[in-house]
Amino acid sequence: MQQHFSLAECDVVGFDLDHTLCRYHLPQSARLIYDSFAQYLVTEKGYDEDLLTLSPDNLDFCCKGLVLDIEEGNFLKLAEDGTVLRASHGTKSMTFEEILEIYGRKEWKHFNTVSGMVSRTAKYYLYDNYFDLPGALLCARVVDSLDQHDGQKKYDFWKDMVAAIQHNYKISAFKEDCGMYFPEVKNHPDKYLQRCPESVKKWLKQLKNAGKILLLITSSHSDYCKLLCEHVLGNDFEEYFDILITNALKPGFFSHTPNQRPFRTLENDEEQEALLSLDKPGWYSQGNATQLYDLLKKMTGKLDPKVVYFGDSMHSDIFPARHYSNWETVFILEELLGDNSTVPTKADSEPLEKKGKYEGDQLKVPYFVSKQWGSFFMDRLPGLENAEETLVHTWSCKCISTYSTIAIPTLEAIAAAVHTSGL
Repeated sequence: MQQHFSLAECDVVGFDLDHTLCRYHLPQSARLIYDSFAQYLVTEKGYDEDLLTLSPDNLDFCCKGLVLDIEEGNFLKLAEDGTVLRASHGTKSMTFEEILEIYGRKEWKHFNTVSGMVSRTAKYYLYDNYFDLPGALLCARVVDSLDQHDGQKKYDFWKDMVAAIQHNYKISAFKEDCGMYFPEVKNHPDKYLQRCPESVKKWLKQLKNAGKILLLITSSHSDYCKLLCEHVLGNDFEEYFDILITNALKPGFFSHTPNQRPFRTLENDEEQEALLSLDKPGWYSQGNATQLYDLLKKMTGKLDPKVVYFGDSMHSDIFPARHYSNWETVFILEELLGDNSTVPTKADSEPLEKKGKYEGDQLKVPYFVSKQWGSFFMDRLPGLENAEETLVHTWSCKCISTYSTIAIPTLEAIAAAVHTSGL
């Protein structure tokens, strides 16, 4: 992470949508996502009906940064060097002795792959965003159920879990009212969506008035994007952005070539023929960062316009934007509110041309922290042979310092800083 970051020096400001511009009521949305997946497993795949019963305390299991070792049915919390800090089999926490026996005090066998930001293979799955996270709890309870009924040693439920995710989140699900998720959010948006604070909307307008180009780049399809944006930003939401890109299929948006992932126009939320180039601002689907950057060069009149991108997923937003496109990145990490961390809330009183240093006041807001998994950022590693325990960074924490320019808990933190400075 950088000691100094100047938003004023950026020509282009881009945003992810879900859990970045659009924040959710997490307990309610987590329960809905869990129920959506569980209902499919029970009704379509014949899993135990007990999976449909969930107490609020069960959600304590959900912690970003966990890796599911699919064949073993184990969940792992990794240190920055790839060793296992905590683990569970299903929902049941393993003791330190059990962890040592199974994984040793050495780098986890798939760490080299996962640290290369390959978030999913046939062997493991990394949970790094709130859309996926309730699925971790469901998978853990599936393991518990299979152990109880079948005494399995290797597990084969993952293909059914993938089917449950696709059933609820596929592109046509919103239009077809398929699954539980989209129909429920459509019918009760206030239950699940937080309206965008006026301070953030004012800040977005200030950015445009200062000559910045504003982007919205989301993997959500256009119909769901409209529902979210109209609800959280208002019916005039398109006026906030110069370019809107839906169904961006991140992280591929950043890593794929124009031939692999061309832009498409939209008519009535249906994707049209592929475009050979991106020639003007507007609303598009799919696409790639290469052609987008070519357009940004034209729009700014600069050979090397500076772009900053705000997002909540290390795998889909922060890593690829930095690694493939060399953009500045601002990591939206609500966990900063729960670990007594120093987070940026105030900016120095500087004119616009110098604005952008966000240096730390303490933001003391209670935030959900898993009792089972502990801090997202740090953990204690027991000593071997009566040695003292040591405090180590998690792998998730290392990713923040490696790939994000800065990290903030919400957009409000930066908007409030700008507002305080009288900008």
